[in-house]
Amino acid sequence: MAGLHGEDGGFVRVLGRRDVIAIAFGAMIGFGWVVLTGDFLTDAGSLGAALAFVIGGIVVALVGLTYAELVSAMPAVGGEHNYALRALGARPAFITSWTLVLGYVSVVAFEAVALPQTLLYLAPDLPAGRLWSIAGYDVYATWVAVGVAGALVITALNYVGVRPAAVFQTIVVLFLLVIGVLLTAGSAVGGSAANLEPLFSGGTSGILLVVVATPFLFVGFDVIPQSAGEINLPPRRIGGLLVISVGLAVAWYVMIMLTVGSGLASGARTESELPTAEAMASLWGSPAMGTVLVVGGIAGILTSWNGFLLGASRLLFAMASSGMLPRWFARVHPRFGTPANAVLFVGGLSIVAPLFGRQMLVWLVDAGSLSIIVAYLMVALSFLVLRRREPDMLRPFRLPLGRTVGTLAVLLSLGTAVLFLPGMPAQLIWPYEWVIVGVWWLAGIALVLRLPRIRAGADAEDRLARTLHRRAARPHSRGWSAGQPGGRR
Repeated sequence: MAGLHGEDGGFVRVLGRRDVIAIAFGAMIGFGWVVLTGDFLTDAGSLGAALAFVIGGIVVALVGLTYAELVSAMPAVGGEHNYALRALGARPAFITSWTLVLGYVSVVAFEAVALPQTLLYLAPDLPAGRLWSIAGYDVYATWVAVGVAGALVITALNYVGVRPAAVFQTIVVLFLLVIGVLLTAGSAVGGSAANLEPLFSGGTSGILLVVVATPFLFVGFDVIPQSAGEINLPPRRIGGLLVISVGLAVAWYVMIMLTVGSGLASGARTESELPTAEAMASLWGSPAMGTVLVVGGIAGILTSWNGFLLGASRLLFAMASSGMLPRWFARVHPRFGTPANAVLFVGGLSIVAPLFGRQMLVWLVDAGSLSIIVAYLMVALSFLVLRRREPDMLRPFRLPLGRTVGTLAVLLSLGTAVLFLPGMPAQLIWPYEWVIVGVWWLAGIALVLRLPRIRAGADAEDRLARTLHRRAARPHSRGWSAGQPGGRR
């Protein structure tokens, strides 16, 4: 497959192996490991939190294996959108893509809020010019300005080309790896086994509270399928790199739980505003090392922000190219070769996020995690359907025991999604998190009802394009535009 093409041209395959690993790993690392680690250790204990990430990693790895086979078989921009369209049809494909867009946008917005929150460690006097209060937290003009400035920079970087974004990602990921080495070495030299107590806290519920956050933290490997049309590698290798990126992220988060746990006693972690940074300072006996870790946290913000803006914009582009969203999102910049309008749209949402203050961090993690798990469930279902319906489809990366792995991915994704429902340990917070999910889905319902019922199949996108074209050609048509929706050429 050549990939999707916009109305003003197509994407260029410029991403190599290191670029792919850097984009996926950087997207998965993000900033949650800096601001949320203290909560995880309190909820589950040091070994409990590490175990939760192993469990969450197993769920994501099983889903990731299904992705690996699918991306090798259909290496086109849009990833999950293409898999569900071929396996399940137009409306299920829209549900999959629309849900995942919320997950991606929630990460992008999370980073816009996390950036000024991180700088508070370096500049405690940063808040100035109180604007308003949301959920008990004051929002300041200077705080908002930092988040907006970051959003403008990352949006501009993605607007001018995927190659500059990939180079930026690689450089920042290398710095993150240096931080990881420093934490590990510091734990080996200055860590204390006594600080790891309690090893487990909160029982099963404590571990589950951490497990349900892992989809949000591990999401990022699926940025690889979104950018597949820009990757200059054999399809089989793309699938292999996806699996490798998940393994690296699991190792990173387990390392963070254990090193931070060894560096700071339980009571000190509870009282600390940023226990990850204070643990680093304690391990090395130097406040400067805490500052270095915070700079690493900022690096994680930038890599995740960059990776998910790339992924979200490509997914919106794919949906628009199939006629599921207005054609405006399918415009490719004639000079930069990027989905320019989609980049501006996602970037614009990240500009708005800091206006809602610090509590937005928690809301976005929970709402985004549920959305991501639903999308994973749909992809695993697509994998099983295609294995049954199209057994002879070319699969350069073919998964051994595919039906078993796919079934486990479906069951584990479904089980994780249930944990967000009312009455469960990780239920969404009412009304804020339910409002985020509800408003997004009301908009999605309005859009999906406009779509024709196109059955699944290898030619599903072409049939969808023809149907929408005929509908748009009718007098008084209510279609997105009079032009034929884009698709594979």
